[in-house]
Amino acid sequence: MAPDLLDLLKESGALLEGHFLLTSGGHSDRYVEKFRLLEQPAALDRVAAAAVAGVPPDEIDVVLGAAVGGILLAGAVARLLGRRTMFTERVDGVMTLRRGFALAPGERVLIVDDIVTTGGSIKELLDVVDRAGAAVHSVVCIVDRSAGDIDIAATKRALVRLPMTSWSPENCPLCKAGVPLTERGRSGRGAPAGK
Repeated sequence: MAPDLLDLLKESGALLEGHFLLTSGGHSDRYVEKFRLLEQPAALDRVAAAAVAGVPPDEIDVVLGAAVGGILLAGAVARLLGRRTMFTERVDGVMTLRRGFALAPGERVLIVDDIVTTGGSIKELLDVVDRAGAAVHSVVCIVDRSAGDIDIAATKRALVRLPMTSWSPENCPLCKAGVPLTERGRSGRGAPAGK
């Protein structure tokens, strides 16, 4: 874990406490609002620099992120590596390349993601790369808030490991205590809330 990036999350106001509905449909008492971090150019540059640390530019052809949260990060990482960048969007619930973006067979792809809870978005990005016949070099995310049990068929690196508790709605102690539920962001997948 990069302690300076954890401090940066806190200083930027990106690490929130309360009662939050996650994209997965679960509830949590903490939430990472990545745009409080990514809206600041200097902070975005620090995150991108940490993301490319140890990644040889000559091993990457394309940096891929998912709309909306991955667009800024993918662009910043690609700029540092001197490589192309593109992002996916959901069309009828399926992650896909649009806007003329296309991966060529054999291209080496660095996948970037913002906040990982279940790994669902990463798996969707892996599917996009696989369908194009391209090859995943590795995956890097800003924050891995999972319990560490995400199994993906690629090398994954988290800049910050910040395991957070989440509950199903029927087992949520915050719901039982009557704490109002907050919805933040929207990934377009599953439940109507952010990660």
